[in-house]
Amino acid sequence: MEILNTLDTIYTDRPTALAIGKFDGVHAGHRRLLAHIIEAKADGLTPCVFTFEPSPERFFGGMDKKLIISRDEKRDILKSLGVELLVEYPLNKESAAVDPSVFVTDILCRKLKAALIVAGADLSFGKGGKGDFVLLNALSRDHGFETVEVDKLMYNNAAVSSSRIREMIARGDMISTLRCLGSPYSFTATVEHGAALGRTIGFPTINMTPDPDKILPPFGVYECGMMIDGTYHKGVCNIGVKPTVKNDDRVCLETYLIDFSQDVYGRKLCVELLRFVRPEQRFDSVEDLKAQMQRDLLSVRY
Repeated sequence: MEILNTLDTIYTDRPTALAIGKFDGVHAGHRRLLAHIIEAKADGLTPCVFTFEPSPERFFGGMDKKLIISRDEKRDILKSLGVELLVEYPLNKESAAVDPSVFVTDILCRKLKAALIVAGADLSFGKGGKGDFVLLNALSRDHGFETVEVDKLMYNNAAVSSSRIREMIARGDMISTLRCLGSPYSFTATVEHGAALGRTIGFPTINMTPDPDKILPPFGVYECGMMIDGTYHKGVCNIGVKPTVKNDDRVCLETYLIDFSQDVYGRKLCVELLRFVRPEQRFDSVEDLKAQMQRDLLSVRY
């Protein structure tokens, strides 16, 4: 996947099917947009995603919301879905002040050769956010591109949105998060050396530090899964500060995989959270912790 993320490199000589939006979670609603541009590849169009960096919320409102996915995770997901060209449009004072009509004609049409533009019904772009689907449709007649307006995806009688997904993650509802994201909520990080306590009690763990910019679910134990070398492994993951065995506040991801004993230190892996099992707790002894881990595993195995 080719990535264009500076104003002077935003250009292609290939006709594109372009999906425009924030894609801040690449959730199930976003994937409905992406399906249109991926299908357009059969018509000779290059699937292209146009998004903004930083997000309009952060740039205009100074909002520092925790991320659902990191920039690297977003890139990996879009590539895996079949996107061939990703534009991370640099948002600054000058670029945000571009007239909406100029934005469409100069950037989307002339520079990115948009033959098809797909977006959600709440689309806004250009100076003051005054560009919308009405303008896009009006310009399409003059510039020869097609438009597709995609309605919001609904889940439990409410629209799927990134803010709603953040709320689901914050309360530990991994099942609803999965349904709205289109994939499990996950963390990708490099495997680190831990204190090796798990190995001494028969539960060797994979230790990682979560990205500090990502939203954390409630501390506790989660049923989880990891894909390693083409094989999917189930297990349990503790997210928290490990109060039984350490006294600092550093948040850790500590994952035990069933029937897995490979050395994966230094590798970048992704742990998927499938279901909340129980809150994190302090135990009176390591033996009590071991007994609880055995009970946790029973809920995953069967």
